[in-house]
Amino acid sequence: MLLLLALCWGLPLCAGSLGEARSWGDTSEQVGLRVPRQLRLLQRLKTKPLMTEFSVKSTIISRYAFTAVSCRMLNRASEDQEIEFLMQIPAAAFITNFTMLIGDTVYQGEITEREKKNGDKVKEERNKTTEDNGEKGTETFRASVVIPSKDKAVFLLSYEELLQRRLGKYEHVISVRPQQLVGRLTVEVNILESSGITSLEVLPLHNSRQKGSGRAEDDAGPPPSTVINQNETFAKVIFKPSVVQQARIAQNGVLGDFIIRYDVNREQSIGDIQVLNEYFVHYFAPKDLPPLPKNVVFVLDSSASMVGTKLRQTKDALFTILHDLRPQDHFNIIGFSNRIKVWKDHLVSVTPNNIRDGKVYIHHMSPTGGTDINGALQRGIRLLNDYVANNDIGDRSVSLIIFLTDGKPTVGETHTLKILNNTKEAARGQICIFTIGIGNDVDFKLLEKLSLENCGLTRRVHEEEDAGSQLIGFYEDIRPPLLSDIHIDYPPSIVEQVTRTLFPNYFNGSEIIIAGKLVDKKIDRLHVEVRASNSKFVILKTDVPVGPQKVGNDVIGSARPKGGGEEDPNHLKRLWSYLTVKELLNSWLQNDDEQEKERLRQKAQALAMDSRFLTPFTSMKLKKSTLQTRKLEDSHGMSAATGPETVMQSLQGSNLQPGSTLKKPYNPRIKVSRTSADGDPHFVVDFPLSKLTVCFNIDGQPGDILRLVSDHADSGVTVNGALIGAPAPPNGHKKQRTYFRTITILVNKPERSYLEITPHRVILDGGDRLVLPCNQSMVVGSRGLEVSVSANANVTVTIQGTIAFVILIHLYKKPAPYQRDHLGFYISSSKGLSGNCHGLLGQFLNQDARLTEEPAWLSKNTTSPPFPKADEKSETVLKVKGHQVPVVWKQRKIYNGEEQIDCWFARNAAQLLDGEYKDYLAAHPFDSETTFGLGLSRGL
Repeated sequence: MLLLLALCWGLPLCAGSLGEARSWGDTSEQVGLRVPRQLRLLQRLKTKPLMTEFSVKSTIISRYAFTAVSCRMLNRASEDQEIEFLMQIPAAAFITNFTMLIGDTVYQGEITEREKKNGDKVKEERNKTTEDNGEKGTETFRASVVIPSKDKAVFLLSYEELLQRRLGKYEHVISVRPQQLVGRLTVEVNILESSGITSLEVLPLHNSRQKGSGRAEDDAGPPPSTVINQNETFAKVIFKPSVVQQARIAQNGVLGDFIIRYDVNREQSIGDIQVLNEYFVHYFAPKDLPPLPKNVVFVLDSSASMVGTKLRQTKDALFTILHDLRPQDHFNIIGFSNRIKVWKDHLVSVTPNNIRDGKVYIHHMSPTGGTDINGALQRGIRLLNDYVANNDIGDRSVSLIIFLTDGKPTVGETHTLKILNNTKEAARGQICIFTIGIGNDVDFKLLEKLSLENCGLTRRVHEEEDAGSQLIGFYEDIRPPLLSDIHIDYPPSIVEQVTRTLFPNYFNGSEIIIAGKLVDKKIDRLHVEVRASNSKFVILKTDVPVGPQKVGNDVIGSARPKGGGEEDPNHLKRLWSYLTVKELLNSWLQNDDEQEKERLRQKAQALAMDSRFLTPFTSMKLKKSTLQTRKLEDSHGMSAATGPETVMQSLQGSNLQPGSTLKKPYNPRIKVSRTSADGDPHFVVDFPLSKLTVCFNIDGQPGDILRLVSDHADSGVTVNGALIGAPAPPNGHKKQRTYFRTITILVNKPERSYLEITPHRVILDGGDRLVLPCNQSMVVGSRGLEVSVSANANVTVTIQGTIAFVILIHLYKKPAPYQRDHLGFYISSSKGLSGNCHGLLGQFLNQDARLTEEPAWLSKNTTSPPFPKADEKSETVLKVKGHQVPVVWKQRKIYNGEEQIDCWFARNAAQLLDGEYKDYLAAHPFDSETTFGLGLSRGL
């Protein structure tokens, strides 16, 4: 068995024999009869490894994205064959895990410390690839494995990243390049932003100019088969093209980048602060500020290597950029080769004549000579320093150098460290240097350090790409500066381990993000001060409310890892870890003091190990598992919806041993309690003592989450149901229908467990995370919680042996427009629920009811009375929990598939319930709070 893994940034993922293997099998030559070309092609097609499934699932919570990739491949050949899994991931992302299943054997990734070698010179090179708009740096992850004939391989990769705001939008990019047409291809992105989602858009598939790449037929909107569902704070996007649709985009399976852009609501000028447990994050993106004047020097490489297309494209781009300068800006132009050629001896204002003369100067630039990078930078910095000093505008403007080159220093000072030191000393933190490197010969490491050490950004442009469009796109990021010299302060007695709080500039459309830990988790307000320059000095002060954030830690089956034995990790801690590790890596890269570098290395390594991030200071080893995984794989589906988290958690000592937990599933036609919520939805409550059955309807709104059972304080059980909408049937009295699309159950005792049930899967997260498909029967259980799935019929949840819920699964083969796959919720046993239980159904448990003013026709057997005559008017009143509600006798179908019931129907449900409809709305799927106190009347 050969395993070969590589991430193309100089960081091997495996160690020992796994990483050193390079060949397999007999290499001796075999001579045979010549096979006709067509037959050879047919044989290759028949034996080429087949990708049967490729799925990606991303969950974005407050700009932080967890992405899980799942790929299933089959070796159809009659001999062992090498199979390669390849995935482009964002350069800013950290890989958190990689797992392979080869036949019945599991190879699971483990993040370990990277050993120091060669005097601790960790490789800094990153062999990045960029797509056609240039700004999207990616790294390619590869895994190769030789698998036996007719066997299969499953690759599971997960990574995390913090989305950066650019030009007023967050952009999430997923590479969809399976290299062949796939039978099942799915991309699913779930976005949860508590402050509200605005301007969500799905872009056409975006591909590079590589040979054989394709574009969708319709580039005007989302890719074909994309479905978008969105409410105020949550959005779900699914891209699920058929094989035919994939073929129309690209026959070779290189579909391109699936891109989602969105922004969030911004209410406060001080920014949005979110808190979860002891961690906080502060998003600062002020708006409605006047732009600051720019002092900008364009420093352009005009050496001989720029001849032809590169220089022509750069000139065209600069013509566009010069027209974009504002009247209050000042600029100058430097061309450099082995000589430094300056357009003017000082910065000039933006006037039509100066713009025209600048364009003429650029037009006459000709490529010649070598590359004096140090001299060009020194001259540009001197021009800016002189202009700022002579005009005394240091705190009322922003000074920038935009530096473009395609080579390495060959003239003047050529030593990298001296160039960096000279530049840093001359700029003194007052000038930001933005660098663009063109082609494969550029010293990108030097450019990256120049920008890192001088408050700038860097961008790489490949040979085949349009340098002009890259330059324009890069300039757009820094075109409108709004603030400079930004200091964001929090009381040191309240916060600790805060990430960077000093920023040289803030550009319109971007965002400053700060994360940290609270010393006191119980504080309800956090004092924030922002000091910055914007033509005048700006000071913002406020006390921001920091109540506990009501965002479930396990939204939409997040693929994030649980590390360090932590039972309840949260996305804000992951975000804080991500930012802190990034800052430590940048500091290590910039520092020249060996002692300080070692301290930074150890600190970054420890945090990366704790967070399970693959970084230059950590490595990934693959461990072979002895578990038999065929049943495990079948029960989990191995899809992106499952995510690698499921398999990882199961393999890491799960209490749920697949062989021992499978029991005889419940009968699909199980008899359940009448107390239920099902259908449109229709509610039924059974009162066994008085032998009464009461029913009522709730006309909810799609996207609302209803509290069904709320007993968090006593038994520790909460049940919520999320509604999905559908058009009403023709000629009906309703405007729309609503069904339960998701039932979520939170169990808080003896230990916390989360359960999310949809018509197609069950996610159980109780220390170990499992995803159970609803189309297979199985039973699993741990920590007093048992979940039984009867294939495509129902899910039974038993808690501590005293509480039982049955969730019926309603599926349609050919649904009408007004039908949706949905769930029904039934309370089978409520013994363990307390007398203080509330919720739309919970408030009636352990209660009794009786009828008053019964009509003459009502028999003593109230469970099955005869129907009243047509001219007889019912004036029956139901008395329950202090409420007196007019009811009528009605037949109602119960959805357990066994019976039709008769019930007393309350036309006005509001008279029957404690409180109003809004009191029964949950903030998120696992919201356990209730608006009702314990002092409510519970009896008659």
